[in-house]
Amino acid sequence: MGIHPELVRRLYAKGLLIRTGRGLYTPADADLTVHHSLVEAAKRVPHGIVCLLSALSFHGLGTQMPHEVWLALDRSARRPRVDYPPLRIVRFSGRALSEGVEEHLLKGVPVQIYCPSKTVVDCFKYRNKIGLDVALEALRECWRERRCTANDLVTYAKVCRVWHVMRPYLESVV
Repeated sequence: MGIHPELVRRLYAKGLLIRTGRGLYTPADADLTVHHSLVEAAKRVPHGIVCLLSALSFHGLGTQMPHEVWLALDRSARRPRVDYPPLRIVRFSGRALSEGVEEHLLKGVPVQIYCPSKTVVDCFKYRNKIGLDVALEALRECWRERRCTANDLVTYAKVCRVWHVMRPYLESVV
């Protein structure tokens, strides 16, 4: 923000700033929202994309409240060394990583998050990690609230190579 480091040190010493990590400070009286951990994760891992349970929670789909921030990284990217917030890293590659990414501005910080339809498809791709019931709940809610279309779901399912797995569930919901 262009603030001199000495001023930051003085504000920290007076208790007006809280150090949340190396080079990251938060005002002591800040109104911390539910998405504060997403902002911190985006600042610490700028090439990460919020996915799966964290993206479901952000979009208001399902009842899951993750205790970690789920981030998608490229297969060749090195694992970030972050102690807070707790991260759950999932590896994607190619179009499965780059398709369906939206950029949201949270507290003035750009955060990359997968769109609702891509998130639902990813839940089916990682159904063994998060549970098939979570994926089905996300699909039902996303469809009922008209947050996705059948064409979007089919497109992303083919990109992520889970079309044959998802097809019977999609046919039952549609």
